[in-house]
This record gives sequence, structure tokens and C-alpha cells, in this order.
Amino acid sequence: MSDITIPERDSEGYLKQLSDWSPAVAEAIAAQENIELTPNHWEMIEFLRNLYQEYGVIPPMRILVKAIGQSLGTDKGNSIYLMQLFSGTPVRVASKIAGLPKPTNCL
Repeated sequence: MSDITIPERDSEGYLKQLSDWSPAVAEAIAAQENIELTPNHWEMIEFLRNLYQEYGVIPPMRILVKAIGQSLGTDKGNSIYLMQLFSGTPVRVASKIAGLPKPTNCL
């Protein structure tokens, strides 16, 4: 990975401007989270970005998991799968890497 300067972020690490996101920025943020992005990660990042573009929000985990299951299949539409990809609080971590705002339903 090349050395990229991550654009301005808030105190929790979320991009201040959604338009500053790029795949290279995602890679840099993921590296800070100790995550090496795989095709499965990119599939979720793209899913989240599309969902946010369509609805303007990132839903709570339960609703997100159901939407993923309906779109990508039940093997991916479960919280364990998301936690394996994005440890800790998966929706928060995935949103941060995807360049989206902090989900409003996360503490």
C-alpha cells in the first residue's frame, strides 16, 4: 500500500467530507484498524456505500444483516460474518472504512 494522507476526520476517525473517500483512503483507514481488506470486505463496503447513497442512513445491525442476507445471501447476512470481517463494532468500523458518517444508532 502506498503512503496516503487520510483526509480530515472527526474526533472518532470518520471522514468529515464524504467526498474525500477513495479506495486508497479506505485501505489507509483499514490499516489503522488493523484490517487487511479482502474481496469480502470490499463487497460489504460497496454494499454499505450503496445503501447509504440510496437511503441516507446506515441501519441498525439487525436491519443491516437482513438487508445483506436478502441481497448477498444468508451466508453473508449474519452478524457473525460481519464481526469476522470488521471486529469490535462491525457497523461502526465498516462505516468508517467506507467513508460514511458514524451510524446514529451506535454508542
